[in-house]
Amino acid sequence: MDSSIIIAIDGYASTGKSTLAKMLSKYFQIPFIDSGALYRGITLYGIENQFLKSNALDQLALKKELDRVIMKFDLTGKLYLNGENISEKIRLPEVSDNVSTIAALAFVRDFTLKQLRKMASDSGLVMDGRDVGTVVFPDADYKFFFNARPEIRAQRRYEELKAKGQNITLEEVLKNLIQRDELDSKRDIHPLRKAKDAIEIDTSELTTEQIFTLLIEKIHSK
Repeated sequence: MDSSIIIAIDGYASTGKSTLAKMLSKYFQIPFIDSGALYRGITLYGIENQFLKSNALDQLALKKELDRVIMKFDLTGKLYLNGENISEKIRLPEVSDNVSTIAALAFVRDFTLKQLRKMASDSGLVMDGRDVGTVVFPDADYKFFFNARPEIRAQRRYEELKAKGQNITLEEVLKNLIQRDELDSKRDIHPLRKAKDAIEIDTSELTTEQIFTLLIEKIHSK
């Protein structure tokens, strides 16, 4: 297997994209990049700097300040914003509620696209997100698109958030997922959609191990 391969995994939230991407990263010994984390990082930056409050966004201020934003992943996949580990903070409900709005902005997508492409190296990578195979790396060696029923995805996310001590209901999680899916699928710039040459996998009834085995089989059979 060529160590410079690029594997793109797109799809809806809580379908197992990041978990499986990390497993592939370890299996093939190539870096893992969570593209969605960058959009969450920018959303967090907007919230903490008062550019985003009461559902109102100061786009001009955020655009001007993006030059000050430096985001990097360490070798374990943790995301740092201007030197601070924000891996936990970007999963807070306030960030989840606003990330699709931020991610739909043209200047944010341009900024993030440049950052993501810089992360590609001779050692290859596996990246998950919502437009990796269609926009970030349209020539990726392997493309997958994950899907699952909304109620199953909501239950998965709910259990993750409860395990982290967050006070949220299953209904709130489901509502957030459905809203994000709609916003991301209908946005004008780089919408969430399956690449024509991507292999679609419904993860609703599959275990993590079953999905991983399926991915490895698809990759080795190409």
